[in-house]
Amino acid sequence: MPARQGQRAVPDDFRIVHLADVPEAIPILVRWFVEEWEPYYGPDGPGDAERDLTACCNRDELPVGLLALDGEGKVVGTAALKSESVETHRHLSPWLAALVVARDRRGERIGSVLVTAVEDEARRLGFDSLYVAEDSSSGIMPRQGWIPMKEGVPSLRDPMTIYRRDFSPRTP
Repeated sequence: MPARQGQRAVPDDFRIVHLADVPEAIPILVRWFVEEWEPYYGPDGPGDAERDLTACCNRDELPVGLLALDGEGKVVGTAALKSESVETHRHLSPWLAALVVARDRRGERIGSVLVTAVEDEARRLGFDSLYVAEDSSSGIMPRQGWIPMKEGVPSLRDPMTIYRRDFSPRTP
């Protein structure tokens, strides 16, 4: 993949695997979740990152966790395909959720590759659409062709936008 100006290209030896295949990554991801979403996973928040990540150790039923690994097998990012994500929008499903990239690896398009991998998982599992909530700081979803559905959705941090991605039927 060519890099955009100011970004490094995704390394050739970079790969995506199921969290179920590397459960020993969960402690690293717990730390990332607490750092990234402190209001929810921090000491005063309602979330339990270890429980949520352990629940994502599936391959063929939701939730499904994915990991981005570098050539040395080091975890550099994660994302999940889940049945629920945003409390106020439980009627929508499934969701791309828990997208986070190691702070020292941001800007390498790892997040974009993880988004595509979750899209592929959703298709593989037979879903024809997918949802995600993103705050304004990321901007990955519009670049990946997702369509905004609702802006200003409240969260524990900043307001979010809910996006939808429809998958066109594949032709044989």
